[in-house]
Amino acid sequence: MYIVMLASECAPVAKAGGLGDVVFGLGRELEIRGNSVEIILPKYDCMRYDHIWGLQVCFENLSVPWFDHHIPCTVWFGFVHGRKCFFIEPHSSDNFFNRGAFYGFPDEHMRFAFFSRAALEYMLQSGKRPDIIHTHDWQTALVPVMLYEIYQRHGMGNCRVCHTLHNVKHQGIAGDNVLAATGLGRPEWFHDRERMGDDFDSTAINFTKGAIVYSNFVTTVSPRHAWEVRHTEWGYGLGHALHVYQQKFGGIINGLDYDMWNPATDPAIPAHYSADSMTAKQENSLALRQRLFLRQENKPIVAYVGRLDMQKGVDLIRHALYRSLHLGAQFVLLGSGSEPGINAEFWRIKHELNDNPDCHLEIGYDEELAHLIYAGTDILVVPSLFEPCGLTQMIALRYGAVPVVRAVGGLYDTIFDRDHSERPPEQRNGYVFQQSDHLAIESALDRAIDLWFEHPEDFAELAAQGMRCDYSWNQPGADYLNIYELIRHK
Repeated sequence: MYIVMLASECAPVAKAGGLGDVVFGLGRELEIRGNSVEIILPKYDCMRYDHIWGLQVCFENLSVPWFDHHIPCTVWFGFVHGRKCFFIEPHSSDNFFNRGAFYGFPDEHMRFAFFSRAALEYMLQSGKRPDIIHTHDWQTALVPVMLYEIYQRHGMGNCRVCHTLHNVKHQGIAGDNVLAATGLGRPEWFHDRERMGDDFDSTAINFTKGAIVYSNFVTTVSPRHAWEVRHTEWGYGLGHALHVYQQKFGGIINGLDYDMWNPATDPAIPAHYSADSMTAKQENSLALRQRLFLRQENKPIVAYVGRLDMQKGVDLIRHALYRSLHLGAQFVLLGSGSEPGINAEFWRIKHELNDNPDCHLEIGYDEELAHLIYAGTDILVVPSLFEPCGLTQMIALRYGAVPVVRAVGGLYDTIFDRDHSERPPEQRNGYVFQQSDHLAIESALDRAIDLWFEHPEDFAELAAQGMRCDYSWNQPGADYLNIYELIRHK
């Protein structure tokens, strides 16, 4: 099968979050399974060009319709760790992708509307006719709309689109200037709520709404989150549209890159280990304590790794920190937030506990340190208010750290409570709590810490069971191929 992915990110060359990991990981899995996969990206000036091999011009003078004129573009080709990637470089005073950052600009909707139109125009002019075009998040959500409304009349009628919702909080809300720019026109047609009309702003169009309506299939990044976006406030207003099109909507859990995250080979950790031989994990705990100036004592290390924002449950993270110390454990935090108030609060806690030999807060992000924390920690807390998929709990399992998670989104689909899950005991891999209050996280965290102290052999077996879980791209890759086959023949 010939598959083209369109996205605003692809790790490691252009990565701001988990989206980039998904595009790279899924692309590789599909290739391993014998498919031809190409990835089309904007050519940002701030990309990691050191991760691109053989970068060269592959299509000159791509002329992309935009308002009442055309913008010339150059298309570049290069390999990103084996993935075939095409980079679109527009030559325009708009300077869409030469701004020193991937996101964060007031004309965001115009930047990615242009990229979507340019990607389709490149496929048209170069003769590419993929079986499947897989688009990701709001940045490429106009592609299925333009494919159906414009490009299917120009020889691309056999292409099918799968669109994935990674974060429905960001939907691409814009005015009629996008319709004029892309050549879609007809504001009265697209403002219809059955097409792209935003359900809350009658003057706006909604990119993601358009993708839901026009795509052949829509996915999100876990089965539980697929239910949540239809039936709870975490749909951010898209619940009705997803209900109407429920027959072409489903959730597929993201995979984890098992080459990058592998305690048996990880170059960032001092001692390698596996589920069948975990004794070396203790050496990593020793190294973690040395690096962070923690007291060398036989007690569990509890950790949090990730962003510090409201979605991640900052109040529960803070409570887990103090609760862990109260119960005789050590606590390590690695993360930072985009909201100044949250960052300031954790800096305050850092100063308050600066002399505590059982606690260390690292405000910021350090990839190498993250690997060491996963390898050295015993328990990882993930108390998210909502979590479409989540990778930290999968990484924790991979490294033999027992996750303590709230039962939302992908956390619900991947972590099964040691004491209360309906799964067989050998399939249980962590601790789960339901509510978002202090007593709820205590109910799970206390059990985890107690098991470590009172029944260390049982705790070690629980950690080993987590390491034996398979959350690689193997199963998600098969699930996506089933969807592609389904829509190819419609």
